[in-house]
Amino acid sequence: QVQLVESGGGLVQAGGSLRVSCAASGSILSLNVMGWYRQAPGKQRELVATITSGGSTNYADSVKERFTISRDNTKVYLQMNSLKPEDTAVYYCNLRAGFGYAVEYWGKGTAVTVSS
Repeated sequence: QVQLVESGGGLVQAGGSLRVSCAASGSILSLNVMGWYRQAPGKQRELVATITSGGSTNYADSVKERFTISRDNTKVYLQMNSLKPEDTAVYYCNLRAGFGYAVEYWGKGTAVTVSS
């Protein structure tokens, strides 16, 4: 079993920065994809950014040039700069592994609130 624990959420003013972190523990396959998703009130969960175990990254268009995802083995980070009120959401850590990345795990989320 794999556990994902997020940290680092909070309240920040628009234009500010925040970094959220996620630590994975348990039986983690070496070939995996870790990422961040977010869910704003009344909206569906959406992809923010992902990073493979090889370091390849992918970003949602809405966060490109503002957010940076990085990882250190089983820890993944999301540096968020130039934050906007529309970035307010619960941010969830995700890990996918196994054949076709079919096995998926989620953290419980950390709340990020950006005030205008």
